[in-house]
Amino acid sequence: MEISRARCLLLLILSFCFLSCALAKSPRPISDVEIRQKKNECYADIESGLWGWQCKSSAIAKENCALRCLSPVCYELIYESDPLEEGEKDLIRSQEYKYCMYKSSIGESLEGVRGSF
Repeated sequence: MEISRARCLLLLILSFCFLSCALAKSPRPISDVEIRQKKNECYADIESGLWGWQCKSSAIAKENCALRCLSPVCYELIYESDPLEEGEKDLIRSQEYKYCMYKSSIGESLEGVRGSF
């Protein structure tokens, strides 16, 4: 009798693990509207001082902080080693960052995101 209880408990735990893994992946990717909305929330946090004075020191500092706020993992992958500089418009890295957010939002691996465009 004790063995069957242990088996039931083990099955219950395994079922919970599989269910939580399945639920971790979103059924749909993040939309452009959701990205803009979240980025605006990041800008508001930066303006309120939540991210410190260095994030308000210039427009490009604010943009780098907003990108980090929006997706720390994607910022680290795409921009951390070479942050945006004043006047820089890097369309390739911008697309990689967006692709990273897309993959991250549906729980996919971020391997191969950098250098994909």
